[in-house]
This record gives sequence, structure tokens and C-alpha cells, in this order.
Amino acid sequence: MQSTIQYEYKPEYLQQSVPTKYKPEDLKTEEMVLNIGPQHPSTHGVLRLEVVTDGEVIVDVIPHLGYLHRCFEKHAESLPFNQIIPYVDRMDYVAAMNSEHAYVMGVERMLGIENDIPPRIQYIRVVVAELNRLASHFVALGTYAMDIGAYTPFLWMMRDREQILRLLEWLSGARMLYNYVWVGGLFYDLPVGFEERCLEFIKYLKPKLIELQQLVVDNKIFINRTAHVGVLPLPVAINYGCTGPMLRGSGLRYDLRKVEAYGAYPELDFEVPIGEGKMGTTGDCWDRTWVRVVECWESVKMIEQSLARLTTDYKRTRDFDPQAFVPKKIRPKAMDFYVRAENPKGELGFFFRTDGRSDVPVRCKARACSFNNLSVIGQISKGALIADLVAIIGSIDVVMGEVDR
Repeated sequence: MQSTIQYEYKPEYLQQSVPTKYKPEDLKTEEMVLNIGPQHPSTHGVLRLEVVTDGEVIVDVIPHLGYLHRCFEKHAESLPFNQIIPYVDRMDYVAAMNSEHAYVMGVERMLGIENDIPPRIQYIRVVVAELNRLASHFVALGTYAMDIGAYTPFLWMMRDREQILRLLEWLSGARMLYNYVWVGGLFYDLPVGFEERCLEFIKYLKPKLIELQQLVVDNKIFINRTAHVGVLPLPVAINYGCTGPMLRGSGLRYDLRKVEAYGAYPELDFEVPIGEGKMGTTGDCWDRTWVRVVECWESVKMIEQSLARLTTDYKRTRDFDPQAFVPKKIRPKAMDFYVRAENPKGELGFFFRTDGRSDVPVRCKARACSFNNLSVIGQISKGALIADLVAIIGSIDVVMGEVDR
């Protein structure tokens, strides 16, 4: 499998010099303000970009938010901890399992029961989280290809994503918003036959990922549209708080599944891919896309390892109860607490403030990775062409339910 994700070549058509920046003074005419959006799928949801242009050259981009109003944090401050989980699903609704995992892990750490969670539950959480990571990356890759003119990858990605959604629906009863990962456990154990069907899907998916690489990231037109475009230097990424594929695409091998070592991830063997400028400049749109493609392979490896543990070391038993450690009343001590986890789009963090008397948080704050990643768009778009802006915003992979939370 490793041979399918290693690049040791540069096509001949990339040997020629490619302009890295268009200088506004070369085309100086008169500045104009364009409003791009809100629309879908070109700007991935309810987002308006105020673009200052000089001819075709972008002078500045100001993102305007506030068309969705999930109000997650205010909802959370009026509900008990265990009833907040369905609202967590609705932030990044493309990766709800991952968001649930981060939130639940935070509450468990506050209660001091994190180490009491049975290994079977931990491995099931990894399986569903990595399946959802695959589904999220399929949306990112498919819609991105469609944004810049290729329709076939979108159809292929939606076809394969549909199989993941069917698995998760069989597991939880819901198609996208699951309420499956509970504080202290799970809603249900895996259905009988889930492990076998999941392995069948993984076997089916591997050749499809090779086709995806050939169709998209190796494609000459895709490379020309994304290489040297939207370059995000590593210091800028760090200063803006970018995380996930945005940060790793700029060359930093930083993944909270390794850094924080939460759940069952310390027991799994996986790599953290980074952008290396193989087709252009390190940190460009191509590198960010490349990182997401390789992460799909790494998720496949983690799912296989977790399923192997679930079918050998931590098999289903008659007396296994996934709700055995679910607390009847969640009332943590008075404290300020922050926890973070690696979502498909980056670091998702939750801050809680509790008073020790109530099961409702006094303050709940979500650190949304899409919000930070989107904030850098003005910095990496200056000097690009208007046509490149669509490629840049697509490479960020934002979900506005998480941004306007």
C-alpha cells in the first residue's frame, strides 16, 4: 500500500517555471469590490467573501460570517452535559462522530472516568471516528474537484461516502447526526456482523483510493490549478492558529492523535503525512489536498487494526454493556477545563466552566478548527487571480455550521 502513496517523480510539464504571484502594479487599473457568495458549492455553504480586486488580481479578501446561527454555545449553557451531544453533531455535521468523540472525552476527563472506559468501547470509538473521517475527506475531495471543474470525482466520492453513511446508520439509526458516542460509553454495541461488513468495505475501498489519486491529485489540469496557488507558509499557519491538513500541508508533522495520545490511538500504528512541495510550493493547495488523500490511507490502516482487536482481544460477549459506565448524573467539580482532539479539519476544542452544583455548564466554548482555518484566507489570497480564489477556499475545507456556531 505504501507504494501507492509515494511520489518520486515530477512530470515534465512541471519542470517549467510557474508564476508564484501576480504583481498588482503590473496590471494597475482601478480597484473594485466584488461579493462572492453566499452560495453552494463554490464557497462551501453560507459564506460571503468581500473581494477587493484590481482587474483579475486579488488585493484583499474579507470573509463575512453570520448566516447560519447554530448558537451551539448558548444551547449548551442551558442543557445537562449528556443532552449537549446532539447539538455537538450539528456543528461539523460532515464529521459528527469525530465531534462527539472530542466532546465526550472532555466530559470524561472532567469526571475522572477516562481510564475506566473498557478497551472495546475505545476501539469502537476509533472505528466510527475514522469511518467518519473518511466520509469527511470524501466530501472535501469530491466537492473540491467539482469546484475547479471536474464532476466525476464528486460522483465517485459520494458513491463511496454513501457506503460509510449506511454503515453508521446501521450502527446508530441516524444517517449523519448520530448521538452515538455517550459520556462513559456508547448508545449501542456494534450490530452483529458489523465488523465483517466493515472489512468488506475496506477491501473494496483500497483500489478506489488508488483511482482517486490517479483521477485527481496526479491529474495535469488539477496540478496546474492547485500547485503554487494559495501558498500558506508555516509561520503564517502557526500565527493564525491553523490546524489539521491546513497546518500539516505547510510541513509541520502535528497531529493530536499522536500529541495528546487519547483513546485507543496510542495502541495503533499510523503515520502523519505532511506537505513537501512535491508538485509546487510547500503549503499550496495541492499539498493540502495530498495530505487529505494520504490521511484516507492512514484511516484505513487504523480501522483495520481496530477491527482486528475487536475480533480477537476484545470480542463481543453476552454480558458486555456499552452503557455500564454511563453516569446517571453528570456533576463535575467547580473548575475551568479545556480538551482538544483531532477532527478531519483540525483541532476541535471544548472549554467548560462548572460551578460544582449543577449538571449544566456555566460556560461552554467551542474552539472550531474551520473558523481559524478560514481566517487565513485573506493572507494567502493576495496577488492571486479571481479564478484561483475558488481553488483556495475549496482547499481549506470549511463547514459553516462549525464556523457560525
